[in-house]
Amino acid sequence: MTSIASIYAIEILDSRGYPTIQVCVETNEGAREVARVPSGASTGKKEACEIRDCDLKRFFGKGVLNAIHNIHSILAPSLIGHSVFDQRGVDEIMIALDRSKNKSSIGANAMLGISIAVFKLALSKRGICFDKCDCAIRLPCPMMNLINGGVHADNGLTFQEFMIRPVGASSFKEALRWGAEIYQTLRAILKRNHLSTSVGDEGGFAPRLKSDQEALQMLREAILEAGFLPGKDVRLGLDCAASEFFQEDSQDYLISIHNKQMGTRSSDEQVDYLKNLLKQYPELDSIEDGLSESDWDGWEKFTKEVGEDCQIIGDDLFVTQMQELNKGIESKIANGILIKPNQVGTITETLDVIELAKKCGYIYIPSHRSGDTEDSFLSDFTVHTGAGQIKIGAPCRSERTCKYNRLLEIEHEFGGRAYYNPKVMKSR
Repeated sequence: MTSIASIYAIEILDSRGYPTIQVCVETNEGAREVARVPSGASTGKKEACEIRDCDLKRFFGKGVLNAIHNIHSILAPSLIGHSVFDQRGVDEIMIALDRSKNKSSIGANAMLGISIAVFKLALSKRGICFDKCDCAIRLPCPMMNLINGGVHADNGLTFQEFMIRPVGASSFKEALRWGAEIYQTLRAILKRNHLSTSVGDEGGFAPRLKSDQEALQMLREAILEAGFLPGKDVRLGLDCAASEFFQEDSQDYLISIHNKQMGTRSSDEQVDYLKNLLKQYPELDSIEDGLSESDWDGWEKFTKEVGEDCQIIGDDLFVTQMQELNKGIESKIANGILIKPNQVGTITETLDVIELAKKCGYIYIPSHRSGDTEDSFLSDFTVHTGAGQIKIGAPCRSERTCKYNRLLEIEHEFGGRAYYNPKVMKSR
């Protein structure tokens, strides 16, 4: 039996320069895999809890030495000797040891590092599609965040991500090329207009623009100038991250996350604003977190009115939690879910959420975090689950490009058995 022989962890830096955890799991046969745990900036209230040291003398309180101590003193001793092919068993042991509802005792960041490393060992031993009967694999359509805003950039934009999706490409390799060419074209447009080409947390440009519409217009211009057709070749997507500018006391949405003097919108007005964007930009057919995680009435209205024509993706709304997705399904809210393993803390729980999404016809999109690492595991995981889309960020910064490059490797390794066929909404 291939079993866990040792587990050890160290404190490393993520892409924002803050500490995170690197875990190494070794087997009795000498195999080893390393996992590096990401961390988000805009987080849902119900996400699993990552343990931080709160020691202001180190990393402004963001150190993870306590989580690492939990790995060495609590988790590792209970997992030594366990089969690396029993993912559920490994994860259930850790969940039982934590005993809290949100993994606040041991820490989701501590547990996820081990969970990913164990899953990597199974992938390396059995192959990327080890639980599938056929050998054909699906390469996902990249959702590329070319303009950063919200809490990911200090540039005045309220919405957090302005994305392109090269849905018309014939292969992942071609889709990535299209995206990179549009990215570089956008850089040239920004320079031509004397705007900043500095990048935000996820590699997208962070120019100071007047409005969210101006950002969408710039993406449309870049698509056309690069030689592609908006809507047919390349579509647009938004991550509004609306919980970041929702006012809990008044139940209103700030028009500007950076300038409260610009006023607010009611929930109905926010829905109307999003609907108007969809009319103004027919190539826009994916909106993530357009309403706050607290505004279930707004979500229900928005889903009912545009759900046939638009991907309505819940991130902060669902936080990769079975209970929250079940509530959404029962209330007919959204038609898709973003998948972030660190929101729930283990690979088993993440896979269970994906299975529920599949069963109920919800789109599921594996996603990076804004504070990420050079770990490319998300690419293998996305292909393993057969997801049609993936969120990695811009084709810039090594913690993003390593994941794109890994998908290129997978496509090359599988040759004719790999296919690129993103299922998208019907063109409006």
